[in-house]
Amino acid sequence: MGSMSLTHWIIVAIVVLILFGRGRISETMGEFGKGLRSFKDGMSEKDDADAAKRTAPQIGQTAPDADKATPLAADKANTER
Repeated sequence: MGSMSLTHWIIVAIVVLILFGRGRISETMGEFGKGLRSFKDGMSEKDDADAAKRTAPQIGQTAPDADKATPLAADKANTER
């Protein structure tokens, strides 16, 4: 008596179909799918923005290649004298 048998589940499914109708359930599932897709797109945009922040130098910081180029330019200027 405590568990639901197959007959009980069939009756519940019929009642749900009568109350909501087949079209209403498919609309609800479609909206649910759109929500999931929107959530995934938002998460991928956030990941893209985070990756761009990590690769771009911050204000007041120099790019890693600029630090390497500066001593070479100074050495080249000293050797030309």
